[in-house]
Amino acid sequence: MESFPIFINLKKKPVIVIGGGDIALRKVKLLLKADPKITLISRKICKDLKELLVGPNHKILQKSFQESDLKTPILIIAATNNAKTNKRISTYAQQKNILINVVDQPKLCTFTMGSIVERDSLVISISSGGKAPVLVRKIREKIETLIPQSYAELVRLSGTLRSMVKKNIQSGVKRRIFWEEFFESDYIQNFILLPKKLDLRLFNKLLSGMRGKKTGEVFLVGAGPGERDLLTIRALHLMQKCDICIYDNLVSKDILELVRRDADLVYAGKKQDQHTLSQDKINSLLIKFAKQGKKVLRLKGGDPFIFGRGGEEIESLMKNKILFQVVPGITSANGVAAYSGIPLTHRDHAQSCLFLTGHIKDGVIDFEWPKLIVENQTLVVYMGLLSLNELVKNLIQHGMTKKMPIAIIESGTTAKQRVLIGELSNIKSKASKSKIKSPALIIIGSVVTLRGKLNWFK
Repeated sequence: MESFPIFINLKKKPVIVIGGGDIALRKVKLLLKADPKITLISRKICKDLKELLVGPNHKILQKSFQESDLKTPILIIAATNNAKTNKRISTYAQQKNILINVVDQPKLCTFTMGSIVERDSLVISISSGGKAPVLVRKIREKIETLIPQSYAELVRLSGTLRSMVKKNIQSGVKRRIFWEEFFESDYIQNFILLPKKLDLRLFNKLLSGMRGKKTGEVFLVGAGPGERDLLTIRALHLMQKCDICIYDNLVSKDILELVRRDADLVYAGKKQDQHTLSQDKINSLLIKFAKQGKKVLRLKGGDPFIFGRGGEEIESLMKNKILFQVVPGITSANGVAAYSGIPLTHRDHAQSCLFLTGHIKDGVIDFEWPKLIVENQTLVVYMGLLSLNELVKNLIQHGMTKKMPIAIIESGTTAKQRVLIGELSNIKSKASKSKIKSPALIIIGSVVTLRGKLNWFK
């Protein structure tokens, strides 16, 4: 983030605009919506500007700009067509720590105004830091079509109800949950389509229902294999509603960025060679926070029910009578295989697929090895990088050919994805030379040979 987005209250505050042409006119029209006291400075001033700034709150100085004109404004906008004058204004403003915007010269600005979508008090500003103004305009066009004008009335309606809600619901968490349910209600969805007078009976029913309502709940959500675009819509919706997010090591930073900004983040670890929090501790935290009335997001890489211990967590929640929801995610096996161009099943190669976890216990992997040596079967090993040597040795000892194709995919589905192809006989040395790191998924079977033809993600 190159610039920090803020909204400034300019009501009856002094603002200086330097320039008297069309560019200054556009800026003044926008500023007037925030009701500041504008002082306009320019030798030449167009007729429309003079008409706009009639009244006791505004001042027009028809003269050349001088530093002494800049006394104590909240901000300055330089909209002249003289580069030297614009630079002089910017230098002086920055020396005095006054916010300055020089139109179309981002290097001289300490703030930019962005492209604005406005629905009464609801204001959305979009900026690229001056790097891609046409792209910003295109994004604004899209947002304009998504937000109907009735949102202006909805914002006004909400403003009239805020004090009543605050008086009736003391808990800040419960108030936020009330507003979420209020805006998601059928009544409000219909209101957006056809604004009408508020039905106070319905509003009071929602309000009284929230006072005694148990709001604690756990969202058990699959974050998918790593790429944020592979999240489900439902997952994203619940990520924006949580108060607490307890997340695992396999959840990428890009996905964590989508969690509600005000939510507390708790790292649960769960790396193969270290456990930041034990499973019992995680279960206890889910119960504790839910009993406090909070919305708890349990965010897991892949899918909660495939090597994610989701079943254990649900058992604990049910035992303690905690409300919960489960949101499946694209499994690591499915996502990573697809992005590496290796189908897990194929008519000519594999009619079955077996998912395994490569956790080592007491130095060994506890598999029924003969059952893994099956013709036309694909093996997918989660968390198997640390146990690669043990895995290869046992597969060969129990009859799998040394020439069996094997793939190791690091950071699958993301921009950092690396795919290492080999055979059981040489994969250990290849992995060592390539310095493959976790997170990594291992695929074993003749389907691996299809990557040469099906590799699409680069």
